[in-house]
Amino acid sequence: MDISYLNFNSNFNVLVTGGAGFIGSNLCEALVKNGNKVTCLDNFATGKKENINHLIGNSKFTLIEGDIRNLDDCKKACSNIDYVLHQAALGSVPRSINDPITSNDVNVSGFLNMLVASRDTNVKRFIYAASSSTYGDSESLPKIEDNIGKPLSPYAITKYVNELYADIFSKTYGIETIGLRYFNVFGRKQDPNGAYAAVIPKFVMQLIAHKSPKINGDGSFSRDFTYIDNVIQMNILSMLTNKKDAVNTVYNVAYGERTTLNELINLLKDSLSIFDSHIPNINIEYGPNRQGDVPHSLASIEKAKKLLNYNPKFNIKNGLKEAINWYWENLNKNVSI
Repeated sequence: MDISYLNFNSNFNVLVTGGAGFIGSNLCEALVKNGNKVTCLDNFATGKKENINHLIGNSKFTLIEGDIRNLDDCKKACSNIDYVLHQAALGSVPRSINDPITSNDVNVSGFLNMLVASRDTNVKRFIYAASSSTYGDSESLPKIEDNIGKPLSPYAITKYVNELYADIFSKTYGIETIGLRYFNVFGRKQDPNGAYAAVIPKFVMQLIAHKSPKINGDGSFSRDFTYIDNVIQMNILSMLTNKKDAVNTVYNVAYGERTTLNELINLLKDSLSIFDSHIPNINIEYGPNRQGDVPHSLASIEKAKKLLNYNPKFNIKNGLKEAINWYWENLNKNVSI
């Protein structure tokens, strides 16, 4: 990843929770590469050691195997930390519907533990992964930070509660917080396996295996797909800002364009056809809409542009171009699904 345009090269002490996961491991790599000392806290429930193996042994990288549901683990990880990038969570709407108790334990109780640990160790700023699911049943497009609806899943409730807790901690204890509402992030290191796999790597793996991807619904649902490097940029900008009006708030993290699932499939087929000429001929299957899914999602990124100078470099097309090379090299090793 190239983030040289941010003029970012520092020696902060940064904690990345969930640092062995998809987004967290990419953040760890970017931060270490640019001179920071990084502590990764992960219990490997969903994160993978292979995502950070190349960092282990680096003098600027420390791995703590621990659980955010354990306050002592959180306090240990926060010791001598300047910035917390809190990515640890149990993602997935369907997972939260199937097991709301565990989702709440990790996403709410674990989040509160991290806030308390950050407060007690005098962390400079707590930056956390929020979610576009917070917009719930709001039908307005584009999604603007101050206009949300009612949550449509236990997962969405947990992420909204995170924002409420962060707001209270900033007002009550004076800790600086920034919430980043991620919109459908994709890119390298994203796991295509499991019942709760994200749609892009899952579709890619199925297409590589010459199997028919299954779309929930008729394919007209749309998302603001966001490449991982845009997410890295927002986390770094959230660390660097010195504007008082830029902290203790939430931001959308997206590109600001929406793509239907049918359009996504066509883009994936086109991109993969470079490697395999049979892929464009694979049929697509359609099934019922998935419970808790929002029909359409499109972010306004004006607030992030104005207050953080956010300038996303990757739309869906050039993001996929970057990602497909990684997907092909890594997912093609094992296409049995």
